[in-house]
Amino acid sequence: MSKKVPLRQCVGCGQMKSKKEMMRVIKTAEGDIVLDVTGRKNGRGAYLCKQEECLKMAMKNKGLERSFKMSIDQSVYESLQKEYDENSEK
Repeated sequence: MSKKVPLRQCVGCGQMKSKKEMMRVIKTAEGDIVLDVTGRKNGRGAYLCKQEECLKMAMKNKGLERSFKMSIDQSVYESLQKEYDENSEK
């Protein structure tokens, strides 16, 4: 019997993919929104595909704001964009 692969939905494009193919964005206990590269940090998680378009779509359709049930400042998206650029080159 094959092991079940945990699927997650991208808050940008809405596609279902395995956790390994996605980047996890978390809301910490302090209310900060950060990229969780390890996938192990504590906090409420939302998933995005590794394509930059998905981050842009999540900004436009307020996918992260719905997931975290809070409004997200533009500066948070800018810092996510920087982290995204650094991690997607690997």
